[in-house]
Amino acid sequence: MPPEAIVAGGPPRDGIPSIDRPRFVPAAQARFLAPADRILGLTHHGEARAYPVRILNWHEIVNDTVGGEPVVITYCPLCGTGIAFRATVNGRRRTFGVSGLLYNSDVLLYDRETDSLWAQVSGRAISGPSLGTRLQMLVVHTTTWADWRRRHPDTRVLSTRTGFRRDYGRDPYAGYATDGRPWFPVRHSDPRLAPKTVVLGVVLRGHAKAYPFPELARSARSLSDTVGGRTVTVRFDATHRTARIFDAAGRELAGITGYWFAWYAFHPDTAVYRAP
Repeated sequence: MPPEAIVAGGPPRDGIPSIDRPRFVPAAQARFLAPADRILGLTHHGEARAYPVRILNWHEIVNDTVGGEPVVITYCPLCGTGIAFRATVNGRRRTFGVSGLLYNSDVLLYDRETDSLWAQVSGRAISGPSLGTRLQMLVVHTTTWADWRRRHPDTRVLSTRTGFRRDYGRDPYAGYATDGRPWFPVRHSDPRLAPKTVVLGVVLRGHAKAYPFPELARSARSLSDTVGGRTVTVRFDATHRTARIFDAAGRELAGITGYWFAWYAFHPDTAVYRAP
């Protein structure tokens, strides 16, 4: 990676503070959430968790333990990408913070154990002792609170009692989604789609493919496709603006929902789904 491709995002290291001691409340007590609020939903080892975007906008990283296993929940407001990873490398836990740096407009994490930098969208360390190591991505759902609560009534929800003074009722990125262009430079761009078109991206056997939400909205709720020689099924819920992808055996695969410009910047060889 060319060093000049890494830019300062504004706040310094830890100027956007990660949540390292998350608190959770039952669904019935999450009265600060409206049905249409966006959340990242994770089910892991029998536990369901909801991480509201209105909180993640201010923190971007939650270091958590779900089902007895360390995980890290990440969200980049500039790329619209919410991604969860196993937070272990070679059997050892890593805890992550916000570096204050960006690559392809995407947040760069750093781990406090080795001070390595990690690109969120690729999940790969780009500097430091962990250079080249990739974190294992988990299935996470980007959807509405109403949808997640209906499917997981026993879910627990990240509390606004984070230990920080933030106005979680205010969106610090209001208007960004309709602003047209990314705020920071990217190394690769493609005019096939508007930069902030939302896509579901997946990589299988080294082959990347993007499923634009406008194309999915013109298709059936469930469609079959092939990526990297593997048969997949994509299911799209237009009401809650959420897309999921499954293999031939019905197992859900880890994909990334985010803006087209961000997906393409990291996957310039990506194919793009078009509705018949």
